Amino acid sequence: MVSRDGEIVRADPVLEAELVDDAARDPRQPTEHGTIPSWWRRSPRVPTALKSWQAARHAAKDGAVWALRSPTRFTGAVVRGVVAAARLWRKWVTVQDYRDAAEQSEKLADKFTEIRALTLFRWKVTAAVAAATAVVVLVTHLLYGSVVLWIGGTVAAVALAVLGRRKEGSPGRKPVLSGPRSMTWTMDPQVLVDAFRDAKLIGKDETLRLVERASRQGDGWAITVDLPATRKAADVIKNREALASALAVDEVQLIVERVRGNGGHAGRVALWVADEDPYAAPSVATPLLRVEHWDAWRPVPFGQDARGRRVYLPLVWTSLLIGAIPRQGKTFAERLAAAGLILDPFTRLYVADFKGGKDWDACQPCAHRFFSGDEEENLFAFKAWLEELVSETQGRYARMRLLDDETCPESKITPQISRTPALDMPITAVIVDEAHIPLECRTQVDVEGKREPLGKYLGDLLTWLAKKGPAAGIVVVLATQRPDGTSLPTSLRAVLGSRFALRVMDWRDSNIILGEQMNTRGYDSSKLLASHKGVGILRPDGETEAGADALAMTVRTYYMPNKDWKEICRRGRALREAAGTLSGHAIGAESTPMLDHAAVAKAVGASNVDESEPTELAEPLASVVDYLGGDLDEEDGRAFVPTAELVEALGVEPTSFGRQMSDLGCRSRRERIPNADGSVRQVRGYFTADIRAAVVAAGHEEAGP
Repeated sequence: MVSRDGEIVRADPVLEAELVDDAARDPRQPTEHGTIPSWWRRSPRVPTALKSWQAARHAAKDGAVWALRSPTRFTGAVVRGVVAAARLWRKWVTVQDYRDAAEQSEKLADKFTEIRALTLFRWKVTAAVAAATAVVVLVTHLLYGSVVLWIGGTVAAVALAVLGRRKEGSPGRKPVLSGPRSMTWTMDPQVLVDAFRDAKLIGKDETLRLVERASRQGDGWAITVDLPATRKAADVIKNREALASALAVDEVQLIVERVRGNGGHAGRVALWVADEDPYAAPSVATPLLRVEHWDAWRPVPFGQDARGRRVYLPLVWTSLLIGAIPRQGKTFAERLAAAGLILDPFTRLYVADFKGGKDWDACQPCAHRFFSGDEEENLFAFKAWLEELVSETQGRYARMRLLDDETCPESKITPQISRTPALDMPITAVIVDEAHIPLECRTQVDVEGKREPLGKYLGDLLTWLAKKGPAAGIVVVLATQRPDGTSLPTSLRAVLGSRFALRVMDWRDSNIILGEQMNTRGYDSSKLLASHKGVGILRPDGETEAGADALAMTVRTYYMPNKDWKEICRRGRALREAAGTLSGHAIGAESTPMLDHAAVAKAVGASNVDESEPTELAEPLASVVDYLGGDLDEEDGRAFVPTAELVEALGVEPTSFGRQMSDLGCRSRRERIPNADGSVRQVRGYFTADIRAAVVAAGHEEAGP
């Protein structure tokens, strides 16, 4: 065999073989079905606990648990038996059945004398039986000693325990006294069924199918169930708070996940309930402190979910938006994402700290571009950076076009390309803290001969980079404490792949960060507790180790104080010195590039006009489109939707709903619709044609799911 270098190397041996059918097997060889171990595993006469070591271990554990719990369960059954026996005796002695029959036939007054006489007779029978029993017990005790009392007490206790036992498939007898509930579903699956019914997640006559029995996982209990037919796991996730109330736990202790993939379906739910608040414990230090370097192509360790599973955040080929109100850990979360990039010597960092503090000063020695402050000169420096990156992105695509298919197979940057100095295309991260400050700037600048606010132009540049940059190795990371439509344009939010929302003021702010309608799917960061610092809802763009198939997850970020942050930045500087990749601000050679600003502005403007990717709809139009779904279809859908139906379905206030829809270009009209009896009534509502027109006017090419 000849290698690429022209040398002759020895090739591996080539083996010839043929497929042999099972029918052609040598009959003298014993098959698996004929062996004793195979018969033992397959025979229905052999107990399941004896068929494998795993089943035997489970059986041993179950036996140990049963033995430990037997005294408590027996005592509880006896107490319930005493209560049940007392109830039965009371019904008998008061002639309850006779009395109920008389009341139903409205002859209670006529039968009162008979009922009273029968009640008195049964009291006498009770007294006679009690006296006779006492005499028999006393005589036998005198003749045979205390052994009679032990035997009699044991028999009575067993009888009462049988009477008070919890039957299979039912929750057992109801408690006499109401009191605090507890997580007894971990021991009795029927309580879980009752909780689903109380939360209105299944019907009164429906039940759950147990897929995996309750077991300990970490500091809580886990169980997997199948919902009844037509019931969806998404509804359970959306109504997690109601289910937590039915289980008598705080909603932060309840984790509900849909089981997807080959082992799951739309109606399979995995539940995990923590023993206590999982976010009350101190935060865990970032594992990046224990590594010498990190590969930017690997997702960055970002935090842990409630179950203690590590959550990784992918950064390459995507972008990240972090939003929160002040002092909730926004900058800490952004520095965690940046730490993985800092520890890769082949990444290039653009760090813009518009807060003007010292949170980011430690990364100056390894940053290609850096400034801290919100002065006008900083805003224009940021503008020059973004124009430089737009030009750099265009140049990268031009250079990738010239590479062969083996080096660049999909017109996207690869690890090999990003680490080849001759190609000069390293992973480049644009990290912006307090991103709302530059985007709200109203200073007028010239763009292609037109005057427009600097903030709008910066937003267009960032939008262009978030759209075009990921495939060329440009990573945009933005953090803001004012997540609203003014400070964060809709066109920019729509193209930011990963979202992380720490605590905000209301569900509208949460939806601005995470995406429209996320609160209706059970993800609302305004419900996070103020005491849970660093806890937020992560909507990743890509798979994560914890909850890889989940739409979003609640994550507690790792803890990285200033001392650890400085150590990581110092390590990043040393790695770049060893690799020879220090540049720009890190070596004091930062300069503003000479660019064709008109060409950059033209490219950004053309992208914003020609890009076919739809932006997010404003509320309540987005909710209306989501509710109508296929009914917006022009051919097969509905032509008219009453306002009352939309108001009831969306749970909105009618007056404000009508005003908001009118502002979005969709006015209500009167239309005659038929009633069930054939008559016609006039109602106010919206034509679906008007709704489609409002959606198209908002920048969407099609109105539908």
